[in-house]
Amino acid sequence: MTPAFLVEFVFYLAPGFEEVRAAFDRLGSKTLRATLLAVSAVVPYLIESPFTGTFNWQFFLALVAVVLVAAFWYVWLEAGLGSDIVFLAFVGAVYLSKSFDRGYGHPAPHVALGILGQLMWIRLGLMAVLSLRGMGEIRFGFMPLKQEWRVGVQFYLLFLPVAAALAYLLKIIHYQPRQLDWWKFLLLLIGTFLAFLWVVALAEEFFFRAFLQVLLAKRLSSDTAGLIVASVLFGLAHLWFRSFPNWRFAIAGAVTGVFYGLAFLKAGSIRASMVTHALVVTTWRMFFAS
Repeated sequence: MTPAFLVEFVFYLAPGFEEVRAAFDRLGSKTLRATLLAVSAVVPYLIESPFTGTFNWQFFLALVAVVLVAAFWYVWLEAGLGSDIVFLAFVGAVYLSKSFDRGYGHPAPHVALGILGQLMWIRLGLMAVLSLRGMGEIRFGFMPLKQEWRVGVQFYLLFLPVAAALAYLLKIIHYQPRQLDWWKFLLLLIGTFLAFLWVVALAEEFFFRAFLQVLLAKRLSSDTAGLIVASVLFGLAHLWFRSFPNWRFAIAGAVTGVFYGLAFLKAGSIRASMVTHALVVTTWRMFFAS
């Protein structure tokens, strides 16, 4: 399992470095780059599954199919708002289907390998947009700059009173902090924040803010309209949270999306909205239950 995680870790980090993205863009045609992305997407599974006894031909063929669609989307189709929205819907549907959890398997108790598929799917989508779609101007990376930290924290603090009102009106969470020794609590707090910053927040802020919100703002000729529509769509993506349709979490998601989008607009970078997003989710996970 370790070799597969190391390989995926390298692939996952690659899009976060502008020099690496530029070098990848210089490799050749869009078809060649899409092919390389597709091959890289299945390599971790081919490394992991034979050694853990979880290889399944049916899942492998399905994996190849969805990978080819994502990798070659902007080779086969012309970029435009319609194709972009369908691409985002496709990426989101595959991710939310939990198929990676089932396909990558559980070779041992408490060892779920679905994270390999989730990380692969995120970075495949990132590179499809950044390199093949041609949105390399997005300020994307893993480490927020000082100004981005400041903006991210600012909008997190602005959201807190709104979050309290949402919690009261929607009754979706209640105060229940984790019962741990202080040092375990601190370690879990830091680990939770970093995990959400570099995986969940990174993916969702890239696709909903840097991609969708920007495209909608251009089409509607309004940053405000782009922010509102993208936030509503972000909220609707939470309808599948735990049970469908979860309208309460959809409403909460739309409202939080506004604050993430405002952080993005103010900083001009998703790293700021990633900070806001990760702080909100970490506060929820560490201090509240739903």
